[in-house]
Amino acid sequence: MRPRILPAAILGCSALLAGCQKEEPPPPEPVIRPVRYQQVSLTGAGRERIFTGVAQAGTESRWSFKVSGTLLQLNVKVGDTVARGQVIAELDRRDYQLRVQEAAAALAQARAELENAKANLKRIRGLYENDNASEADMDSALTRVQVTEATIDSIEKQKSLAELQVEYCVMKAPEGGSVSEVPVEINENVQGGQVIVVVTSGSQPEVLVDVPEVLIAEVQQGSAVTVSFAAVAGRNYTGRVTEVGVSASQALSTFPVTVRLNQSDRRILPGMAAEVRFRFGAGSPQDRFIVPTHAVTEDRHGKTFVYVLDEQGDGKGAVRRREVRVGEVVREGIEILEGLRDGELIVTAGVSKIQDGETVRIREEDRG
Repeated sequence: MRPRILPAAILGCSALLAGCQKEEPPPPEPVIRPVRYQQVSLTGAGRERIFTGVAQAGTESRWSFKVSGTLLQLNVKVGDTVARGQVIAELDRRDYQLRVQEAAAALAQARAELENAKANLKRIRGLYENDNASEADMDSALTRVQVTEATIDSIEKQKSLAELQVEYCVMKAPEGGSVSEVPVEINENVQGGQVIVVVTSGSQPEVLVDVPEVLIAEVQQGSAVTVSFAAVAGRNYTGRVTEVGVSASQALSTFPVTVRLNQSDRRILPGMAAEVRFRFGAGSPQDRFIVPTHAVTEDRHGKTFVYVLDEQGDGKGAVRRREVRVGEVVREGIEILEGLRDGELIVTAGVSKIQDGETVRIREEDRG
C-alpha cells in the first residue's frame, strides 16, 4: 500500500506549493516620450505657396500741429478726400497774435533807444575830439549802441518766431489722400505733435505678409506675386515685393514682407485680409526640401536618413526611418533632394534617442 500512497502525496504537495506562489505583476507600460517635429514644404522648380496678409495704404501720414492750443475748426471727417493745400483744422491763434504784438512793441522801443544811443555817441565823440570827454565816456556810449543793436536783433527773432506760430495755427494738407482717422474733437486742447488726422495716400495699396523662416531666403525684392482679397471676389491683382524683413516677428519664426500692388482699386481698404501667392525657386533645377541639419543623421554604413512621423491619433504617432538623399547645406538647414513628400512630418530633435517604429507623443507646442 505504501508505494501507491507516495505518488499521491507528492502530487498533493506540488499543488499546494504552486498555490502558495505569488502571481508576477504585469510589466510596466513603456514611457512614450514627446518629440519635436515640423512639416516639410517643397521648394524649388516653381513651387507656389500662399500666405495670408493684411492690406495697408501705400502711404499713411499722421498730421499734427507744431504748436499747442484750442482746436477751433476741424474741417474733415473719416472717409473724406482731401486735396493738397486744403485747410484741415485751425487752432485759436489769439495768444500767438498777442506775442507778435508784444514783440512789435518791444522792437519799436528798442529801435527808439538805438537812435538815442547813436545820437549820444555822436555827441560824446565830438566832446572827446575836443578833449572835453574822457575815453571812458566814449567807450560807454559805444557799448550802449552795441547792446541796443543786439537787443533789436533778439527781439526781431522773437517776433519772427511769434509770426510763425500764428501761421502754425492753421493746418493745410501737404498732399492729397483719404482721411482714415480723426482722433480729436472741436474745442479740445491739443499739444504740439499730437495726431489730429490720419490720412492714407498713394494710388497703389500694399499688403503686409509674414513668410516662414525656411522660405524667407528665397524672397527677393522685386519678386512678382499674385494677391487676392476675400472682399473683392473674383479678382486677382499682380504685385511686387518692395521690402523684405531682416528680423523675425516677435515670438514667431516668420519674417515681414511688404508687397505693393501694380493696380489701384478703391475697393481695397486698409485692414482687409489678403492672400499672397509666391512662386519660389523658379530657376531651381529640381524640387527640394529644406530641413534642420540636426533632423538628418547617418548610420554606420554611411546611409543618411530621417525619421518620418505617422500620426496615429490621441496625440500619438509612430516614427519610421526613411533614407534620403541630401544636397547642400544652406543658411536655413540642409537640402533633401529625394526621400520625402510634400507635407510630411519629420522629427527635428532627439533623433539619436528614438528607434524605427517607436511610438512617440505629439504635442502642438512641440511643432516647429
